[in-house]
Amino acid sequence: MLATIMSVIVISLSGVMMPGPMFAVTVAKSYRSPWAGSKISIGHAIIEVPIILVIYFGFARFFQHQTVQIVLSLLGGGMLIWMGIGMFRAREEVIQRGKDLKYGAITAGIVMSAMNPFFLLWWATAGSMLVMKFVEFGTIGLPVFIMTHWLCDFIWLSIVSLLIYRTKALWGKRFQEWVFVVCSLLLVGFGGWFLYSGIQKII
Repeated sequence: MLATIMSVIVISLSGVMMPGPMFAVTVAKSYRSPWAGSKISIGHAIIEVPIILVIYFGFARFFQHQTVQIVLSLLGGGMLIWMGIGMFRAREEVIQRGKDLKYGAITAGIVMSAMNPFFLLWWATAGSMLVMKFVEFGTIGLPVFIMTHWLCDFIWLSIVSLLIYRTKALWGKRFQEWVFVVCSLLLVGFGGWFLYSGIQKII
């Protein structure tokens, strides 16, 4: 089982460490709290664990259905663009006046996961293969897999959050605002990509 666990750790970290919507929100939320990354990973798990269970019980094909992918692409794209614009507008209030974004960290983790069609498609394909590897280990395999994968998300996002919160005083206000601009553009960019993917499937 050790070799299988190591493969899960490597694959999980390679995914969570890639810049994406959840990473961008983690950076933005970490200005106000060192626990933002931990809470975002909890929100992420609220969506991810049920998906793993669905795959475990043989319903991975649901996420491969084109209609499901189109709906998630359009809804997810619209949601990310809305959140990105909101983040851009709120940058001065967060940096200059010490306010926080309107949505909480756990909510952000839920939205970033549930509204990401490529996250769901990954679980229906590569992720499902990882889940099936643990079926061989009996009833203990599934909880071991879930904890191993989630801890990779939790540890990485917690480290990112803590580092940003502890070092933000060393950055100039202008630089901090540019970080927010980049994060908001990331969200809008991914949102546009999701919308484009959904429209392409319709066409």
